[in-house]
Amino acid sequence: MKEPVETKVDALPGIFREAVIKDVEAMQKLIQVFADKDLMLKRHANELYETVREYNVYEEDGKILGLCGLKVIWKDLAEVRSLAVEESNFGRDIGQTLVRMALDEARRLGIARAFTLTYVPRFFEKLGFQEVDKSTLPHKVWGDCVRCHKFPDCDETGMILDLGQA
Repeated sequence: MKEPVETKVDALPGIFREAVIKDVEAMQKLIQVFADKDLMLKRHANELYETVREYNVYEEDGKILGLCGLKVIWKDLAEVRSLAVEESNFGRDIGQTLVRMALDEARRLGIARAFTLTYVPRFFEKLGFQEVDKSTLPHKVWGDCVRCHKFPDCDETGMILDLGQA
C-alpha cells in the first residue's frame, strides 16, 4: 500500500496531503459553498468518493480548508479542477500550493499540458496559465459541462499551461 504524501509549507501550520475517504464530506461542503454562488460545478458525494484519489487537500487543526483535483483527460492533457479554499483563508497561498501539487503530479505522470475552466483567470495567470479559446479544447473535456445549468453558454475562462513534457 502506498504511504500518503504529506507536504509542510513553512508559512502554514497545517499539512497538504492526498485526500482520503474521511475527507469527502468536508470536501463536498467546501465545494458546495462555491457551487451555491455559481462559481463552481457542484460535486455529489458519490462522485467525490469515486474520484477521491484525484484530490489533494490542505488540513489545519483537523479541518479541511482547501482542495484541488487533477483529472487525466487524455495521454497529453489533464484538468486542474474543483479548486476551493475556505474564503476566510484566501491570500495564504493555500490555493497556489494545491494547484502546484496538481501540476507536479501531472508532470510526474508525463502529461504535456494542463487546463482549467475558471472564473478567476488572474489567479491562474500568476501560475503561468494562458487564456485559450475553450472551443480549441478536445470535446472530451466537456463531459462534466453537460451537468451544468449554464451549458452550453459557459461563461468560464479556459486556460492552459504547457508542462514541458514531450
